[in-house]
Amino acid sequence: MRWTQRLRGAGTAVAAAALLGGALAVPSAQAADPGPGRLTDLVNPFIGTENEGNTYPGAAVPFGMVQFSPDTGHNTGYDHSQNHIRGFSTVHLSGVGCGLGGDLPVLPTTGDITTTDYAKYAAEFSHDDEKASPGSYKVGLKTGIEAELTATKRTGVQRYTFPATDKANVLVNAGQSLHKTLRTKVEILDRRTVRTAITGSGFCQDTKPYTVYTITRFDRPFTTSGTWKGDTVTEGSRESAAGGERSGAFLRFDTTKDRTVEATTAISYVDAKGAALNLRSEGGRSYDRVEQAAQAAWEDRLEDVKAQGGSDTLRRTFYSSLYRSFLAPNIGSDADGRYTGWDQKIHRAKGYTYYQNWSLWDTYRTQAQLLSLLAPRESRDMAISVIKIDEESGWLPKWGYGTVETNIMTGDPVTPFLTNAYQQGLLKGSEGYAEQAYRALKKNADGVPPADSAPVGREANKEYIAGGFAPYVKNRAHVKPGDSDYDHGASATLEYALSDAMLGQMAKDLGHEDDAARYTRRAQNYRKIFDSSTGFFRARDAAGNFTGPADPARSEGFHEGTSWQYQWLVPQDLPGMVGLIGGTKAANDRLDSFFAYDQLVKDPARTAREVWVNGPYDYYNADKYNPQNEPDLIAPYTYLSTGQPWKTTDVVHGALTLFTDTPTGMTGNDDLGTMSAWNVLSSIGVFPVQPGTDTWGLSTPVFERVDLTLDRRYYPGGHLTVKAPGTSDSARYIQSAQADGTAFGKTYLTTDDIRGLRVLSFTVGDKPSAWGTSADAAPPALR
Repeated sequence: MRWTQRLRGAGTAVAAAALLGGALAVPSAQAADPGPGRLTDLVNPFIGTENEGNTYPGAAVPFGMVQFSPDTGHNTGYDHSQNHIRGFSTVHLSGVGCGLGGDLPVLPTTGDITTTDYAKYAAEFSHDDEKASPGSYKVGLKTGIEAELTATKRTGVQRYTFPATDKANVLVNAGQSLHKTLRTKVEILDRRTVRTAITGSGFCQDTKPYTVYTITRFDRPFTTSGTWKGDTVTEGSRESAAGGERSGAFLRFDTTKDRTVEATTAISYVDAKGAALNLRSEGGRSYDRVEQAAQAAWEDRLEDVKAQGGSDTLRRTFYSSLYRSFLAPNIGSDADGRYTGWDQKIHRAKGYTYYQNWSLWDTYRTQAQLLSLLAPRESRDMAISVIKIDEESGWLPKWGYGTVETNIMTGDPVTPFLTNAYQQGLLKGSEGYAEQAYRALKKNADGVPPADSAPVGREANKEYIAGGFAPYVKNRAHVKPGDSDYDHGASATLEYALSDAMLGQMAKDLGHEDDAARYTRRAQNYRKIFDSSTGFFRARDAAGNFTGPADPARSEGFHEGTSWQYQWLVPQDLPGMVGLIGGTKAANDRLDSFFAYDQLVKDPARTAREVWVNGPYDYYNADKYNPQNEPDLIAPYTYLSTGQPWKTTDVVHGALTLFTDTPTGMTGNDDLGTMSAWNVLSSIGVFPVQPGTDTWGLSTPVFERVDLTLDRRYYPGGHLTVKAPGTSDSARYIQSAQADGTAFGKTYLTTDDIRGLRVLSFTVGDKPSAWGTSADAAPPALR
C-alpha cells in the first residue's frame, strides 16, 4: 500500500495536509516528471479545452480551493484554439458554461508598463512550448519568459524565468476577471508582499456579490513597484482602490543575474486574515517541492482505480476523465476551519471540511455517486456543507458559487444529491445529519423561499403541489436573478417528481411513513404532463392546458432539451412510463428511433457524431439522443427496464467514442466533472440509474479488469474488481455475469451489494444473449 494512501486510511488529517502544503510534504526538494508507468502520465489536462468543453489545463490538487490556470480570452478561461495568455488566475471551475472565476490574473512581462488592459498586454504562446499534467502547468511565452504553475489546497505557486533584464515585471491584475468585477482593493504591504480584495458578481446572470481575498508573497524583494487604476500607472504607489475600473499592481525585479522569480498566492473567501493564515499554513516551500507534492496527491487519488486492457488512447481518456471528476466541489474553509456561509457571516467547520461550488443540476446524476464510491469521506463533508447552507441561510442551494446562490438551472437537484449521500451511508453517526438533512429537504420540497431570500428553490411549488405540475408561463418576469422554473415548467415537473420519489425513499427509511406515502404519490406527477394525444410529455400553461407545438421535437417548456429527450427522465417509475406510451414493444421502438439504433450498430462513432450531436449548445429542435447534456445521461440505461439490456451497451459504447484524448475530446460542457464522471462510470460498467438512491445499473465494461480501492469505513471489503475478459468493440455483449462466483442475472446492483462484493465478472461475446432479460432483472420502480 502506498504511503499516501496509508495516511488517508489512518485518517491522519495533519499528515495528509502536510502532503499538500506542510514542511513534511515530500522527502526531496528536487521536482521531477512522474516516472514511467505512473497514472498521472496518462492524464491530459488539455482534453475539453476546445469546442466548449470549457475545462482548464492549469494546476490544482484534488478538490482544492485554488485552480491556477491560464486565461486566453475565452469567456470561461482557456481555449486551446487561442494563442495569447492574458494572465494566470487563481480560480476556475471545470466545464462551466458562463464566465466565472478568473480572479487575480497575474502575468510576467518585461520593459515599461504601457497598458493596464490584459487584453492588450496578453502574451503570445505556442502549444509546442506548453505542458500540463496533474498538479502543474508550464508554458514558454513569446516574450522569452517561461512560466510554471503548481498548487496546494489553498495556494497557487508560480515560478517565472525571465530574460536577463532590469525590468522584469509581474503584473497583479485585481480589476479584471471572467465575471463582473464590482470593486477592488490592492495593497503593497512590503517589498515582497501584495494583498488584494476582489468583489465580483455574475454567472450567466448577475448574482449577489462575493469577495475573494488574496495575498501574494515573493521569494525575493522587488526593486520597485507601483499600482494602477484605470489607465493611470503610479510608480511608488502602495495602494489602489477602485469600483469597476481596471486596477492592480506591478512588481519589478532585476533578473540580470538571478533570472528566476517565485511567488505564492493564497486565497480566502473569509477575510485578509484568512488569506494570510493560508499562506503561513501552506506557503514557504519551493516551487519544486510543492509541484512534487501535488503530483503525489494526484497519483494517490488515481491509483484507487486501476484499469487493465484497452488501448493507450482509451486509458488516457479514462484517466483524464477520472482526474477531472476530482476537481470539484472545492474546499471553502480556511486552514483554521473558518468559512463564509450563505448568510454572509463567518462560521467555523468543526470535525469536517467545508466545501463550496455546487453545480447540482449536473452533478446529482453522475459525479455525486462516483465521489460517494471513491471519495466517501470527502463526499460526507460535502453533504454536511450543503446541510450547513440550509442551517445558516434558511434554504438549500440549487447552483451555488463560492458564498452565494446563482439560481442557474431548474428543478430540485439538491434533493437527489442529499438523498444519495444518505443512501450511500454518508450521513450515519451520532451527529444527527440524516434527520437534519431530511428536515431541510422536507422544507425545500413543501415550500418556496421567501421573496427577500436569494434562492428560488422549487419556484413553482405552489402550483405543483396544488395541481401536480409546474406551469410553463411564457415571458414571465424573473423575480430573482438566475433561471426560472416557470420558463421550463414541463422539465421542472419531471425533476420535482424525481426528487419527490427519492425523498419518499429517505422518509420511509427514517420512519416518516406519512411523508413517505405523500412524496411517493407526488412522484407520480410525471403523469400529469403526459399528453395521450401525442404520446409524449408536454408543457401545461397556468390554466392546465397543454401548450406549445404538439411535435415533441419542437416542444417548449423543457430546459435544454425536448420532450423526446426528457421522455426517459422517470427513473423512479420506468414501468409506469413504459405503460403510458403503450407497453414494452412501443417503448423499445421509440428508444430505437431515439438512438438511431439501426445506424448505431452499423457505425457507432459516425452515428454519435453525425446523428446524435449537432453542436455544443444545440439543445432544442431534435428527436435524437443528446449525449452532450445532462437530461439524457441516464437514457441509455432505459433498455435495462425494457428487456433489451444489450442495447444499453450498444448506446453507451457509442457515446463513449465521443470522449477522446484531444482538446476536442469532451462531449459539451464538463459541468464540474459531470460528463467526466459519466465516462468513468460507464467505462467501468456500473452506473447510477436512479440518482438519489443506492441503485447501480450494469453494462459491459470497456476494460478487461478494473480494481477499485474503497474506503473500509464505508465499504468493509475495501475492494471491488470488475472483470470482462476479452471485452472489445465486437465482443461487447454480456453472456452471463457472476458475483463472487455465483451466477448473477440482474441488471443492477445496490450499494449494499457493492459493500459485500469482491469480484463482479462478465462473460462477453459478439452477439446479444438472454442475460438480464427476465422479468425481475430490471432495476425496481420506487413505489
